[in-house]
Amino acid sequence: MIAIYKREIRALFQSIIGWLFCSVVLFFISLYFAAGNLLYGSPYIANALQSAGLICLISIPILTMRILSEERKQKTDQLILTAPVSVWEIVVGKYLALLSILLVPVAIVCTYPLILGRFGAVGYAEAYTAILGFTLYAATGIAIGVFISSITESQVIAAVLTFLILFLTYIMSGLCGIISSGGNLLTTILSQFDLYKRFTAFMAGTLDIKALIYFVSVIFLFLFLTCQSIQKRRF
Repeated sequence: MIAIYKREIRALFQSIIGWLFCSVVLFFISLYFAAGNLLYGSPYIANALQSAGLICLISIPILTMRILSEERKQKTDQLILTAPVSVWEIVVGKYLALLSILLVPVAIVCTYPLILGRFGAVGYAEAYTAILGFTLYAATGIAIGVFISSITESQVIAAVLTFLILFLTYIMSGLCGIISSGGNLLTTILSQFDLYKRFTAFMAGTLDIKALIYFVSVIFLFLFLTCQSIQKRRF
């Protein structure tokens, strides 16, 4: 797994994809931070993170589109599948490499509450809870992207499908409201796919344990589905 992880990290940073993802995410978070927190004096960094949440819908598909689909297209996945490692180790190694790319801008954003603290009182617990929520939200999107990349040979199709799925989870609350304002069985089922609702729970500055468990469960679910997708080709 460590060899897979190192290989993917090297590939991501040797190409433009890793740098592009870090730059885009950090740019928009910093833009909202400068406009809302530094210029207007808001002590809540959650506003910047929530505004930048939409950027994940675009940047994550670009980051994950090639992780498995490219190897499947070029048939180089056979070398990995015949290696003496489990499918789970392959998937987790690749996922952790993508997660490491995400943590680069997140680590920089972690300094923003400290910067705000130099100008006034800042709720550090609320700020870092919001950062945790953003990280979980993006990490879940990456897990979904990895799964989509495993079921197609086309990077373009992988990116488009990942974007569509993430966009649907983003507007799920609105869709449920259109279907039934009072709620019914269908909206109850659809609400289970509402990632953005759990994301905004962290933006309130509260460590929502249910939302935390939800994100971790979804991540493991899609990594498991990715393993099953690869397992079918291995045998």
